[in-house]
Amino acid sequence: MSKYIKLLMPLLLLTLTSCNSLTSDVHNNTEQDNSSGNNDSSIVVIYFSATGNTEIVSLKLGTILNVTPIEIVPLVPYTNEDLSYNDNDCRANQEQNDPNARPEIENVINIEAYETIFLGYPIWWGKLPKIIYTFMESYSFDKKMIIPFCTSGSSGISYSENELHQLAPVANFKEGRRFSSSVDTNELYSWIESLNL
Repeated sequence: MSKYIKLLMPLLLLTLTSCNSLTSDVHNNTEQDNSSGNNDSSIVVIYFSATGNTEIVSLKLGTILNVTPIEIVPLVPYTNEDLSYNDNDCRANQEQNDPNARPEIENVINIEAYETIFLGYPIWWGKLPKIIYTFMESYSFDKKMIIPFCTSGSSGISYSENELHQLAPVANFKEGRRFSSSVDTNELYSWIESLNL
């Protein structure tokens, strides 16, 4: 029996290491430390996630790209009540219906070090969440490559891509993709390969 345990130990250690990297804390309440992950990388994964679905995909992408994803943290976190889409008066509905809504972001993200930004977000009513507007209007994306990805139960990514093009007309874009939070790592890997970065 101990012979089999010795044979399985390397596999077990590899599995535990992989799981640990997916559940590592990427939050920082003041300023994100962009020095973690692959220090020589010009690629970063930046994401907003209200319910955790986009975070799951972002962590998987980070593992494949060997970078630490950076979360866009709202100054006022979204509660379950804020996301009650059937309630016309919920915060998310009010923001999406207000063209001037720009939810504040708590953390500063140093995008200067990166040339390629994988930008992740959920689709709200077929569109970008307004906090992505805040993010896009807070930085210069001149000479940056933006690769959008989103999570959604049914809506596609195309409308939100058009919004991003309007928000950052000086950026270069690659075609984005919509994923479910249960996306297979192999599918993400194939998508990254197809981008020819």
